[in-house]
Amino acid sequence: MFPNSSILGHPPFIPKPQSGNNIFSQLPLNNPPALISQQQLIEADYNFRNSNFHRIPLNAVPRFPTIPSHDWIPGTSTSHVVHTVQAISQGRKRRGDEYGPSDLKRQRFHSPSPCLGVVTPASSPAAARKAAVPLRSEGHRSGLSLDTALSPLTPKPGGCVPPLRSEPRSSVTNRLLPPAQDKLSQQVLELFQVCQQQNDDLEKKELCRAQLQWEIQRLIPHSRVYLAGSSLNGFGSRSSDADLCLVVQEGPMNQRTDAVYILSLVQKLFYRLTYIERPQLIRAKVPILKFRDKVSGVEFDLNVNNVVGIRNTFLLRTYAYIENRVRPIILVVKKWARHHGINDASRGTLSSYSLVLMVLHYLQTLPEPVIPCLQREYPECFNPSMDIHLVPEGPRNIPPYTSKNESTLGDLFLGFLKYYATVFNWEKYMISVREAKALPRPNSKEWKQKYICVEEPFERSNTARAVHEKVKFDAIKAEFLESWRILQLKKDLNFILPLRATLQKR
Repeated sequence: MFPNSSILGHPPFIPKPQSGNNIFSQLPLNNPPALISQQQLIEADYNFRNSNFHRIPLNAVPRFPTIPSHDWIPGTSTSHVVHTVQAISQGRKRRGDEYGPSDLKRQRFHSPSPCLGVVTPASSPAAARKAAVPLRSEGHRSGLSLDTALSPLTPKPGGCVPPLRSEPRSSVTNRLLPPAQDKLSQQVLELFQVCQQQNDDLEKKELCRAQLQWEIQRLIPHSRVYLAGSSLNGFGSRSSDADLCLVVQEGPMNQRTDAVYILSLVQKLFYRLTYIERPQLIRAKVPILKFRDKVSGVEFDLNVNNVVGIRNTFLLRTYAYIENRVRPIILVVKKWARHHGINDASRGTLSSYSLVLMVLHYLQTLPEPVIPCLQREYPECFNPSMDIHLVPEGPRNIPPYTSKNESTLGDLFLGFLKYYATVFNWEKYMISVREAKALPRPNSKEWKQKYICVEEPFERSNTARAVHEKVKFDAIKAEFLESWRILQLKKDLNFILPLRATLQKR
């Protein structure tokens, strides 16, 4: 896949276009890892101990529980075969003709176990992907088995969320867009059609993700790099950066110490890659490594083991495709907030994630809701304890939502501005998409001393904690109020968001 790639850092070249050839058929998007044998884990650990990429003392490298790094395909359970054999044997030794085709002989001590996949050393991402042999009963690895993920409570096939490997082309997407009859709705729709993320944009990000995963696995074996955020949740634009999550262990990690240390190692690695520029370590509550890919020109943010970002990516992705008015409204809100300087958490205003949750909350709380409460109606699809490699498959069969609300895109955008300018009580309530309503603020310190409270759907923390200055809070409220008044009077998006300049920036 990457013949010119090595630890020296040759850039990932985009493959030549071929008929029937797509990047998603060659490189997995957030595919789950495969199990490997205990002996291979020992060998990988030995290789890791004897690798010294940055001339640091080998005994200073922390030990983390490893997770497998390759693809696997779950099979069907054979538990019914066991019950059948027990019924036949009835407590006596079975005859030779009573052994079923799925029965396995007892393994000798040194013989390979039938429950382990076989992985050979890989020299490239493509070879690594083909190296794993799937298990017969992979579904039993997780707390939420495949049978649970596809329980009778889950809707039957025919889901609204497009598969990751077959993103809808522009022609298909346009047929699913809502009609726009008034001028304001036409402007919102035009802005969305021009600025929405294209397949080529996603393929560039995925190509870089796969290449970086291969490079990082040479430093930290059995790690995994996931693409998350707006690149996958359906709300990205052509100018959106990309979020990456480096998973090095199952379970939580100390973000102040362990995550920072791992990111510092990755930063040193990135300095040696010629196609990566400006790797900068940002020490925050969730530390990130910011860098730019020279080949695609995309800005990336890499975190370590912040797996909640993967969970909320696929929750938001389901909201994005469950009703065809959601994506255009959210994109225009993000463009509007960016234009007015209230969409930058690093400067004490709202993050894009908080803005998305605010829009979803508004659409949920209308007298006739535009979207449902997914976590309440499909709890088995968004179980917070679901294994991370099963998360992309959770919502695949959720059907489209048929709303009785027939408001236009223009009316919904205008209503969004009015709701947060005049209706919502910022002092008493917090915004909750998980419950689809405004909840009373908790009494904890995290919530009491913040001006805006937006609940994270899984961790239930405050995603708007960056707004901690009253002057910034007042500026945000003022922009909502002023834009609502102007748009209500003019009914022209140009008066609050210059369309020509915005379309040029994309």
